Amino acid sequence: MLTRDVYDLAVVGAGIVGLAHALAAARLGKRVVVFERDLEAVGASIRNFGFVTVTGQPGGETWRRARRSRDVWREIAALAGITIEHEGLTVVARRPEARAVLEAFLDTSMAEGCMLLTPQEAIRHVPSLAAESISAALYSPHEMRVESRTALPRLARLLAERFGVTFHYGKAVQAVSPPKITTSRGQVEASRVVVCPGDDFVTLFPEIAAQHRLTRCQLQMMRLVPADAGFTLGTAVMSDLGLVRYGGYAALPEAAALRDRLQQEQPEHLQHGIHLIMVQSTDGSLVVGDSHLYAETPPPFSSERIDTLILEEATAVLNLPDYHIDERWTGTYASSPDAMAVIDEPAQDVKLVYITSGTGASTAFAIAEEVVTSLFDTPIPALEKVL
Repeated sequence: MLTRDVYDLAVVGAGIVGLAHALAAARLGKRVVVFERDLEAVGASIRNFGFVTVTGQPGGETWRRARRSRDVWREIAALAGITIEHEGLTVVARRPEARAVLEAFLDTSMAEGCMLLTPQEAIRHVPSLAAESISAALYSPHEMRVESRTALPRLARLLAERFGVTFHYGKAVQAVSPPKITTSRGQVEASRVVVCPGDDFVTLFPEIAAQHRLTRCQLQMMRLVPADAGFTLGTAVMSDLGLVRYGGYAALPEAAALRDRLQQEQPEHLQHGIHLIMVQSTDGSLVVGDSHLYAETPPPFSSERIDTLILEEATAVLNLPDYHIDERWTGTYASSPDAMAVIDEPAQDVKLVYITSGTGASTAFAIAEEVVTSLFDTPIPALEKVL
């Protein structure tokens, strides 16, 4: 059973969004408790690339949040013992139309620090690049990558040991009415609550999810192990297909011509929402994906054909050595047709937060700072001031 302790903030959900809110409140010196229905976080927060993406995010709010979240990741990684696996992003343009999109992007304010590279120049960042098959590449220094499966537990441990955050795993929150929070193991008191339910639209405040027309996006991903132990990726890698999916590129007028050509040459990739992201782990393995299927209840089955299409794009961009597939998995996240994130207030002193664009790792820390600031009417102090 739960104790009778009284907290300043209760957080529902121990994925990256929940942990980000716990960190923001702890930096204010608040007493924080986190509830997670599973024995550990096993949802979208660990079924991803761990890729903190700035370049290519839609302009304005999301791009600003991504830059801020990247900075928080950098600060918190050293404290939590989280390894930054690699930094930077190389976006490969296989077609002239893709190069035109990259050139147009460089004329925007979001391209600060980015460079357009020749294929030969791009090899300095990505030694395994199939230079003969590309037109140009965009290099961005702003991205970073962590291993989500280890980063989340280490962040939770830091919050518990350094900031005094209380965690209750294996306890589902069933009702929220501050100061009372009812769980599957009893009640706890907290003056304010942030609900971060991932893609659970039915347990708490289902009417809000319905109002925002939330659905699920299912993706497929793989982990490849190259036969060459010395294979080095260098940076994260994306390709033409990403230029018609990421809003910072796709909103440019030049993207229309690329989309038309892709529809002619890779219609099946577009049909399955496939775009290429490749990142590397410390052990040399590569995380590769992904696809996008939108449905209220996606089927629990992965498609071999979709994996094949993803690997086709990967081998067109990189000179991959022989490899074997060590893992395959699917993930789901909340999706909205109208917003990159949904932040609602279903009751007094309660915030409901859905990140509805698959950008949790990239934007959660900034969103949490905004939400916690509004709940306590106090700006979040710099991390070095509270340590």
